[in-house]
Amino acid sequence: MAWSKQLSKQPQLWFILGTVGIFLLAIALRFWGLSRFNMLVFDEVYFATFANNYLTQRPFFDGHPPLGKYLIAIGIWLGNLTPWGANAVKNSLTGSLLSPFSYRWLNALVGSFIPLIVMGIAYQLTRRRSYALVAGLLSALDGLFLVESRYALVNVYLISFGLLGQWFFLRSLDRRGVKRWWWLILAGIAFGASAAVKWNGLWFLFGAYLLWFTAWIMRLVAKFWGATADLTVTPSGKQFICPLRKLTQLNPIAAITSLAVVPVLTYSLSWIPHLQLNPSPNFWDVQKRILSYHEQVGNGPKVHPYCSDWHSWFFMQRPIVYLYETAQTTSDIVPAKPPLPQAAVKVVYDIHAMGNPLLWWLSTAGILLVMWMLGTRFYNWVKQADTIDAPSNRPSDQAIATPPLTRSTPGSITGSMDLWIGVYIVVNYWANVIPWMRVSRCTFLYHYMGASVFSLLAIAWLIDRWLHSRQYWFRVAGATAIFLIILAFIFWLPLYLGLPLSPSDWQLRRWLPTW
Repeated sequence: MAWSKQLSKQPQLWFILGTVGIFLLAIALRFWGLSRFNMLVFDEVYFATFANNYLTQRPFFDGHPPLGKYLIAIGIWLGNLTPWGANAVKNSLTGSLLSPFSYRWLNALVGSFIPLIVMGIAYQLTRRRSYALVAGLLSALDGLFLVESRYALVNVYLISFGLLGQWFFLRSLDRRGVKRWWWLILAGIAFGASAAVKWNGLWFLFGAYLLWFTAWIMRLVAKFWGATADLTVTPSGKQFICPLRKLTQLNPIAAITSLAVVPVLTYSLSWIPHLQLNPSPNFWDVQKRILSYHEQVGNGPKVHPYCSDWHSWFFMQRPIVYLYETAQTTSDIVPAKPPLPQAAVKVVYDIHAMGNPLLWWLSTAGILLVMWMLGTRFYNWVKQADTIDAPSNRPSDQAIATPPLTRSTPGSITGSMDLWIGVYIVVNYWANVIPWMRVSRCTFLYHYMGASVFSLLAIAWLIDRWLHSRQYWFRVAGATAIFLIILAFIFWLPLYLGLPLSPSDWQLRRWLPTW
């Protein structure tokens, strides 16, 4: 017991141990059995093949920017230098004799760091280690991020760069002068790199723009009513400027250079190796050709059986089957040639690109609750301001900034720092959803991954507040939510890792007919 008492007195130590534990969990899940399926899974048909084309200098056209395939190519090159890549079972499906480990390991490594980046954003938002740990744990327990990390796909690079851009952007708000500029430049590079993986990586940059715009609108509205919400108080008693205020203090030249010019340069420079291999069409023509390609892609089950509209993502109505193979025993080699008749199937191997259902649904509820609290806060703020007859009768700035909301409600927004957290989460969430509303081509559940990070941050924030509530049942609710999310992850883990299941056990995990 002495060690536990010592640990409780050292919050930094338990935070470090928790962070290490989350990373070890993430990396173990991603690397376990990474080479089990000696084949190309889902879009590995394109991305692993295109990556190998860079190594073999084979010209090709790709409907996405090249950065993600460069990274997979680097992974192939390095993987073939290791015993796990050089001596493993191989296939020639990419056009060269390669082991699955060689084209998957770098994705697994990069994906293992996503929970840590999420932790960095959570901590940067609140300076709360407990919130960072809850957010990191929940992100490590998401199935879609796990599946995407285990195969030679590019979404993990898009998400990693986009989240790094967000973290660098938040870091810049705590710096001044040249140091702030350098963090903004790093943010611009990361945002540009995210777009250089897929164009929808721009949504993270759009989130930064929208947050900046929102901060100015809120400042002007507050100024109109003679209110300010610049200061908040930390648990240590120190006062500091709310980040919403800091956003309006960014140097316009530095911001435009870092968040407009730098991303464009990063994106443009990423095309150099591709254009050296594929000089025709040129840079501008290939952008037009990519746009034309996506405009010509249709929608609906005739285009792809797993197309899903943006509004279906909130409740995960249509996950994606990345692999489905059957066998008679667990020792049979898959895929079976020819496929087994249904009556002969005794073992099912299914890789489902789906989130942790309970975490997914709670996250959707969490973002709605945060939006409701922000709306209630703004309504009460306006209502209170309208009841003030004269400037001399106005209450203090802090009274206007902190209206009397339902303080007994867990997670209620009651201060300028909470206002900042809620605004940051909601603005970035919708910045990653709204652009998809006008997309007419076939879209998939993985296009929601960027937005899902921010809904996860919402539910993690609420759970953290519940865990620290003075009311017993709120603490019980927070602990129960985490426990049930862990149980749900374990229950659906066979579908994330492609573990063998009996047909009845496989059917047991299909809770919706569209799954």
